[in-house]
Amino acid sequence: MQFRQKALSKLQSPEELDLPVRFARPQGRLVLAVTLVVMAAATLWAFTGTVSVKLGAPGVLTRAEGSYTLQSPVAGQVTEVLAEEGRLLPAGATVLNVRTDKGDRPVRAVAAGRVRALVAKTGAVVTLGADVAVLERVKNPGDPMVAMLYVPTGSGSTVPVGASVELSVQSVPRQKYGVLRGRVKAVGRVPQTPAQISGFLGDSALAEQFSRQGNPVAVLVQLERSATRSGYAWSTGGGPPFLLDSTAPVTAAVHLSAQHPVDWLLP
Repeated sequence: MQFRQKALSKLQSPEELDLPVRFARPQGRLVLAVTLVVMAAATLWAFTGTVSVKLGAPGVLTRAEGSYTLQSPVAGQVTEVLAEEGRLLPAGATVLNVRTDKGDRPVRAVAAGRVRALVAKTGAVVTLGADVAVLERVKNPGDPMVAMLYVPTGSGSTVPVGASVELSVQSVPRQKYGVLRGRVKAVGRVPQTPAQISGFLGDSALAEQFSRQGNPVAVLVQLERSATRSGYAWSTGGGPPFLLDSTAPVTAAVHLSAQHPVDWLLP
């Protein structure tokens, strides 16, 4: 009880009212100043700053006109294969001959291109409409390649034409040679079905792979050219000391339009 009385008496005593007020020490002022500067910078960045957003997507290196699967127009036994893998053929060139009841019939290339794969071998029996070869639509081996990406339908509308793209090529060690550089040239308007993808790439397995999460949107990426061994620009400068395969799988990082870190929602 005595301690309480003393405390009340001390509060009622005016003897310390005339003492000067002690402000913060210099160290405290410095901390306060730094805090205010950081808060001001954060507020300014929230209104004017941007955040880089990347979209990942699978794809493959190919030619701008794609590839096609050559099918046999007749049924019979393959007697001779005249084409070779990697060889350029003009439109109408004989790829192989098939012996039928009415004699030997040639199977010709529908369009000019490079033979990517020969499915039918000499002695094999083929049916009407059977796949016999895959040809890449190209007239000149020096024609540039492109990357065809397959983006989920919900993300296709976020990809702008002209966006920069970084491509990790499966056959090229990224840690040693970096990534391939390119820019979005075109974005598909509607999702691609597996049949459409297979028709363009000439590969039903890839079409199934790219369609596992639903029908994707096709995004065409133009590769940046450079005086390197591969003929294209790389993040490391020189890139790999070899040419790229036009069927090499890639994983892309598409740089989307920069976004503000703070979005204001108005009622």
